Amino acid sequence: MEAFDEIHDFVVVGSGGGSMCAGLVMRSVGNSVLILEKTEVVGGTTARSGGVMWLPNNPFMKRDGVEDSFEKASMYLEALCGEDRDAPGSTPARRRRYISEVPRMLDFLGRQGIKLTRAQYWPDYHDELPGGSERGRAVVAELFDVNELGAWKQKLRPTFIRAPYALLPPTLEEMMELPAYKRSWRVKLLIVRLVLRGLLAKLTGKQWTAGGAALQGRMLQAALRSGIDIRTDSPVSELIVEAGEVKGVLTNRNARPWRVGARLGVLVNAGGFARNQAMRDRYTPGTSVKWTMATPGDTGEMIEEMMRHGAAVAQMDERVGNQQTHPPGAEDSEAKPTAQAMTASPHCILVDQSGLRYMNEGGSYMAYCKAMLERNRSVPAVPSWAVFDSQYLAKYMLAGTMPGSRKPQSWYDSGYLKRADSIEALAQQIRIDPATLKTTVERFNGFVASNHDEDFHRGERAYDRWLGDDLNKPSATLGTIAQAPFYAVQIIPGDVGTYGGVVTDDHARVLREDGSVIAGLYATGVSTASVMGRKYPGAGSSVGPSFIWGFVAAQHAAQVASP
Repeated sequence: MEAFDEIHDFVVVGSGGGSMCAGLVMRSVGNSVLILEKTEVVGGTTARSGGVMWLPNNPFMKRDGVEDSFEKASMYLEALCGEDRDAPGSTPARRRRYISEVPRMLDFLGRQGIKLTRAQYWPDYHDELPGGSERGRAVVAELFDVNELGAWKQKLRPTFIRAPYALLPPTLEEMMELPAYKRSWRVKLLIVRLVLRGLLAKLTGKQWTAGGAALQGRMLQAALRSGIDIRTDSPVSELIVEAGEVKGVLTNRNARPWRVGARLGVLVNAGGFARNQAMRDRYTPGTSVKWTMATPGDTGEMIEEMMRHGAAVAQMDERVGNQQTHPPGAEDSEAKPTAQAMTASPHCILVDQSGLRYMNEGGSYMAYCKAMLERNRSVPAVPSWAVFDSQYLAKYMLAGTMPGSRKPQSWYDSGYLKRADSIEALAQQIRIDPATLKTTVERFNGFVASNHDEDFHRGERAYDRWLGDDLNKPSATLGTIAQAPFYAVQIIPGDVGTYGGVVTDDHARVLREDGSVIAGLYATGVSTASVMGRKYPGAGSSVGPSFIWGFVAAQHAAQVASP
């Protein structure tokens, strides 16, 4: 390795979910670690996200008396993912390994001082399947004081949580309750507690953050404490391969090429290709970089570099969908308004451009956006229309604005927000046959009256109801569209990232097309073909695997090197 400018035991490309977890494993056995992040801040899309990890059979469930087991979680994943025949990232061996590593990884992180807990109620996205959990398997970080990072505070990628929420500051679960403040005394009391928390933070010099920034802030703090070398503005352009084995990477330092050797291996956790339109056109045609919430560094070049060295890829046509609505200016914003709960709430439905409903609007965001693209193959459905009434605007958020608030005049002037005094007049504005839309709305209102969606069974899953409004009786998700004026906005099948990449084994080693291992090369996160195949079991089904396979990769690399 004389030709290298510097040498470390383990080199990690990218600073997303599993990177610092892998680094901590390596440091725990005395190995040196270098993390190379190409952007100016660390944390990846994980830091911007809600920071939720789908981790079945976790110890926090046992602590809280929530039933789960390896067997129950396996039953659920087999029922959901086992049907995928064209998903080599999701083999039975990898699914079993994933579940079995959860308690070990969480125990390890706990010993590193990472404070995690479980979301109290966040149902699996297909909780009706065998082994599904209504209470949920979501693990999150406790609130984190970013001031504890010192100078590194400015190097942590900010969360998606913005004002006014950031001023309070709420946990992710608390934030989701706040829009009901006008209708719930429980939420009013929550706001009082949050205001007191914010005042106490100001008096004590704390700056709390939640979601992904809390998770990655805690991981960054532990990584720095352990002696991991983390460098920003350090893109990797090549893998250095000698005699078929990955020996290091080519990056840059001080504006010149810089060769870094890796004695024990290289872990790629550089994200997917959500920001690369050419790769989208090849693998996910009909989608746009303007629809993604992934970070600017999510450009796919490391997937292509691994492919250059023979790595097999799979599931490249999959994305972690995230239905969105784009008011003026949103398309060019990194933080686009999500419509995840919008059409799952009472008084709102989704229709295609013919005016027909075509899905359970309460489904998971991945299933929702896949259904939009599938429908679009036979009936124009990209974009689709959310159709709702005055009851909806009075009670629920729209594109980041609070319930009952006056909507910007620019929304009407630009044509983003359509408004009419009748369903027929609304249909004319959105170029749908008035009779068709009226029939669709009347049929849905009939389902509301009988409290049963005969067409798509909306509200029968716990997850549907959780997305809706538990204050709305008798149904959390069904409510009439009957009070004028009536409204419509376009819904786009956006995403938070891609879901395919290189194929890895149950040690997180990158595989060639023939199934052989590329020695010295590991991968995790959405640089890989997901262990969940083409499904999304629950909240955090991309962040959880990033952590688990980073943990597994570092263990394997360290053990191989042991005498």
